[in-house]
Amino acid sequence: MRYGLLFLIFFVLYCFEAGLFLVVAPWNTAWDRVVVQMPLPSLRGLLLTPSFRGAVSGFGLVHLVWGVHDLRLVLLRRREARRRLGDAH
Repeated sequence: MRYGLLFLIFFVLYCFEAGLFLVVAPWNTAWDRVVVQMPLPSLRGLLLTPSFRGAVSGFGLVHLVWGVHDLRLVLLRRREARRRLGDAH
């Protein structure tokens, strides 16, 4: 396996993991507990607004879409390699 493909597979895994975390975390009660402990009230207020939480979740969706895109790329490369092997025989 080439390093480029291995890197791409790890990047896909990262995108899915980070994407799922960023989509779910802002709406979890743990988010509230961590944010309430912050020393700056203005920052605390910003982090608790639904629009900020939605922006973080949107960033997570970008990661998920990017991961799906790169996963499709990995699968297409694999299919192309199999096709080339079949043509060689």
